[in-house]
Amino acid sequence: MKENNDPMIPDGEVNPIDTDYQVGQDNIVVNVGPFGLDIHNRVFAVSGVMIIAFVVLTLMFQAEAEPFFGSIRNWLTGNLDGFFMGAANIFVILCLGLVISPLGRVRLGGTEAKPDYSYLGWFSMLFAAGMGIGLMYYGVSEPLGHFGTAFAGPTFENGVRTDFAPLAGAAGDAAAAQKLAMAATIYHWALHPWAIYAIMALGLALFSFNKGLPLTIRSVFYPILGERVWGWPGHIIDILAILATLFGLATSLGLGASQAASGLHSVFGLPLGETTEILLVLGITGLALFSVVAGLDAGVKKLSEINMILAVLLVFFVLVVGPTIAILSGFFDNIVSYLRYLPQLANPVGREDTGFATGWTAFYWAWWISWSPFVGMFIARVSRGRTVREFIISVLLVPSVACVFWMTVFGGTAIQQVVADGYQTAVNAELPLQLFAVLNGLPLASITSFIAIVLVIVFFVTSSDSGSLVIDVISAGGKVEAPTPQRVFWCVFEGLVAVSLILGGGLIALQAMAVSTGFPFTIVLLIAAFSMVKGLMSEPR
Repeated sequence: MKENNDPMIPDGEVNPIDTDYQVGQDNIVVNVGPFGLDIHNRVFAVSGVMIIAFVVLTLMFQAEAEPFFGSIRNWLTGNLDGFFMGAANIFVILCLGLVISPLGRVRLGGTEAKPDYSYLGWFSMLFAAGMGIGLMYYGVSEPLGHFGTAFAGPTFENGVRTDFAPLAGAAGDAAAAQKLAMAATIYHWALHPWAIYAIMALGLALFSFNKGLPLTIRSVFYPILGERVWGWPGHIIDILAILATLFGLATSLGLGASQAASGLHSVFGLPLGETTEILLVLGITGLALFSVVAGLDAGVKKLSEINMILAVLLVFFVLVVGPTIAILSGFFDNIVSYLRYLPQLANPVGREDTGFATGWTAFYWAWWISWSPFVGMFIARVSRGRTVREFIISVLLVPSVACVFWMTVFGGTAIQQVVADGYQTAVNAELPLQLFAVLNGLPLASITSFIAIVLVIVFFVTSSDSGSLVIDVISAGGKVEAPTPQRVFWCVFEGLVAVSLILGGGLIALQAMAVSTGFPFTIVLLIAAFSMVKGLMSEPR
């Protein structure tokens, strides 16, 4: 356990930044009866107005929203795929470099700092906050989708390749198509996204716990901007962080609502459609409010641990009753395939598989980057006391291995059902229903489908809860313990943004906003990486 009760007070030697700025000095404090607000006047006001305007305009022009959002996504992923892919490669290389460099000996929180949480609690929160809903949504559909396109091989129209197969595909070769499909899936869920999270989290933890600056995104830029970071350059950085976080979260909440609705339809026969999804968003946002009020330890931590138990039960059930030998051998084969294909998959230039690179990879990297302020700050808050080397190895490898195992179990089972058993139900199902279609091909389908629905819902609550805590800290100028009504405000608005995106174009609108906010924040994150290294170089080891 930590040695003092204030995480902002270091234990041991650090090299703090000397600044006259006091956390919350630009805040407006308002008390109305038992309720209070403690908000950074400019950051809260500008981001709040922009989000409200977006919700109102999207709901007013629902018919025009879907084609508009679709054109935004297609332009950004089609023209900036190389930029997103190159940036993600930089983050991976930087993380690996820090692990082997002397900077890896720097300890977050001071040379004598002790971890706040056990490894089990820490890993549970990392996993639940970082990828929960996405793994449930894409755990079957992505490996199965890549397998289908790879097996079909490239298609051309007027000399232009139009398919979504990764690399050159594997036309007619089921074994090769499976290896390529799993490698492509792992590429999207292992080292690269976790490196994005690690860079953001490490910068925040360093400048907060070691340098004594507020726990907010702008603090990472102090080595570059100096005292100007407390003015409008810093305001813009924090506003971008709030927008990226909110729309990245709304994308995941929309996906979660879609899958939960599909599960409820599969198990209980509830109707599909926007109405069910919106009711789920509203209902689960209400549940998230209770967790928000409970706080980090009583709310997010307990929910994360419950989710971890349920996820382990589900994945091991599928492992035991599914094609066990194929899954276990496939786990190691998939890692080998991933390493074999990684240089080609990560190549940002001269790609022939433009459908895969733009439709899958560019979207994913923008989505992960839009999540990076939220996940990064959340990881930073729970990682005090770790060395940089321990931090990066844990944040990169532990969740990556868990993701590989998850995708191998669910994706491998789905592909085996097609190849070995001729079971086509999952292939023909709508994307949100594919997980439940796979479970229906296994024993005790009603029970496992119900557990899957609960997992989606609790992941939903955890993400909304964690995101509200993080956005609240940013909008409060870095104050970690801001009044509860502010967290309630952001939790409610996450739900409203998700509802407006569902009504204004569904999945296309959700993905478009994740990409749109991910693009400017990619630039922010690249600069933050440089600034973070400068900060590490001045720390005692």
